[in-house]
Amino acid sequence: MVLYRNRKEIGLAPDELIFRGDKKTDQVFLNLIDFDVKNLTEYNIKTINEVSKLQHSDTVTWINIDGLHNTSIMQEITTTFKLDSLVMAEVLNTEARPRVIEYDNCTLITIKMLRLDEKTGETLIENLSLVLTKNILMSFQEQKGDVFEPVRERIRKQKKRIRNSGTDYLTFALLDIVVDNYLYVISVLGEKIETLEENLLLDPSQDIINEINSCKRELNFLRKNIKPAKEMIFSLVKTESDFIKENTYVHFKELEDNISQANDATDNYREILSDQLNIYHTTITSKLNDIMKFLTVFSVVFIPLTFIAGIYGTNFQYVPELTYKYSYFIMWFVMIIIAIGMLLFFKKKKWF
Repeated sequence: MVLYRNRKEIGLAPDELIFRGDKKTDQVFLNLIDFDVKNLTEYNIKTINEVSKLQHSDTVTWINIDGLHNTSIMQEITTTFKLDSLVMAEVLNTEARPRVIEYDNCTLITIKMLRLDEKTGETLIENLSLVLTKNILMSFQEQKGDVFEPVRERIRKQKKRIRNSGTDYLTFALLDIVVDNYLYVISVLGEKIETLEENLLLDPSQDIINEINSCKRELNFLRKNIKPAKEMIFSLVKTESDFIKENTYVHFKELEDNISQANDATDNYREILSDQLNIYHTTITSKLNDIMKFLTVFSVVFIPLTFIAGIYGTNFQYVPELTYKYSYFIMWFVMIIIAIGMLLFFKKKKWF
């Protein structure tokens, strides 16, 4: 993990609003969903001042911000909602470890969000920050596009639980879908690993070992992000936040089981990959032993013949081929044919 991306950041105040990360979008997008049991409002925001009045409303307000590089907008959010400047400093640090931090008027939750690109099969990652207050939940993402559309659909379709609950349950719903995507990404990788095991037994080639190493790198990437998320969720369940109702903690405890399942799955697949490497090396060693056994037998057959030829040579007075005009070239032709034939035989046996 990179602690400082730039020497200029060393020594700055911890509440300095500096974007630490890679700029993934040119424009900052702000979207608002405001709802209660009966009513729903959803639209894009141009300025934060448009929603300042919602701080004191009885509705649940979800403000989603895509793009973190514009520090002036982040400063406006800090001022409008009277947040501690440390909150936004943490939001802007996209390389920070997942954590839960309690402040006077909000709770900050950060976690890594993983999603699978269905076109390329690549696992995409970005930092997600949730700022939870009494009736407003703000989610901060590095770029447009996320895994939260099912949650939005539940709100639009007036699902009773989410429409009757507050920002704490909405926070759970977002974290739940993030963890569910952990499990989905792991399951896709798991299918690939199990397929490798089948192919490994049938054809332990160099391509298989390359794929195993590729899966190990991808799995290590997942483990590096899921283990800190597990620690964060366990810490979240233990907090006594003023913004999380007692009956909502039951749902947060469900996250413990799901994130533990994701963490255990990565550990299990790591062991499977290690076993596959052992199987590969054992198979190659066994195959090499078979080759050496054949070559030893082959050598043993020709040793006495070579011994006899070495003693007597081929200097007999009457050797039919000696007087033949093309004997020398025939000898080379036979030698080349034998060499090529042996190479083809070894190739067919997959000895090299």
